[in-house]
Amino acid sequence: MGFRTLSTLGAALGLAPLLIAVLPAATASAHGYVSGPASRQAQCQARTVSCGPVQYEPQSVEGPKGQRNCSAGLTNFKELDDDSKPWTVHAVRGSVDFTWTLTALHRTASYEYYIGGTRVGYFDEGNKVPSSNTQTHKVDLSGFSGKQKLLAIWNIGDTSNAFYSCVDLNIGGTSTPTTTRPTTPPTTTRPTDPTTTPPATTPPATTPRPTDPTTTRPTAPPTTTPNPTQPDPGGSAWRPHASYKVGDKVTYQGVTYSCRQAHTVHDPNWTPPNTPALWQRS
Repeated sequence: MGFRTLSTLGAALGLAPLLIAVLPAATASAHGYVSGPASRQAQCQARTVSCGPVQYEPQSVEGPKGQRNCSAGLTNFKELDDDSKPWTVHAVRGSVDFTWTLTALHRTASYEYYIGGTRVGYFDEGNKVPSSNTQTHKVDLSGFSGKQKLLAIWNIGDTSNAFYSCVDLNIGGTSTPTTTRPTTPPTTTRPTDPTTTPPATTPPATTPRPTDPTTTRPTAPPTTTPNPTQPDPGGSAWRPHASYKVGDKVTYQGVTYSCRQAHTVHDPNWTPPNTPALWQRS
């Protein structure tokens, strides 16, 4: 049956809207984004930065190949191009591992990485289908320093489209998150002032007397220390910088989660509640 005959039959049966709905099938069925270090859309998904629709589909920043922007030229994702937003800036040095999370597999031409107009990484995939839902590339950034915006591009092999992700970096510096500052507990070890030990030699007769029940009661507080370290029966406690595989069970703030995608925790902000694409609440 020719196209003209099919069109005439469709018009006679009132199926023209169905034909129109089928035509856009030429777009890529694959989707993906850089999840480690957390790209801008990954931060949108985790709600660490206020964004528009991209927070619901960080894997869909897709547009024609050859662009050099974070939004793939899509107006509904234009907030990804806004450098004034409080994006997390990741501290890195030398060679850096960038991990893509692929929500669907598709033939791949190549991966490219840019800082400004300089291509700093290229990985030829030979138009093959990826072997897993995560792809990691080691990119040498030793030729750069300071705050930089890296553009990662996934070029699809059998369409004219690509997927885009931007990652904010501080090469050779420190990251912007302040979550590592609460290192104050060491102050608890300082009260071992040596001035308190010499006087203990003068009143030897008083040492047997502290059998007063009021002095023995302070031994009760140790019952509170096992609680924070006691793992929930649903799995081990979630840890940053750890690697997890599909099906692993972890606990976080008393809730059990199951790993949906194999990954390594590159960012302490990737807690299970913040990354529903990686963890499912049990």
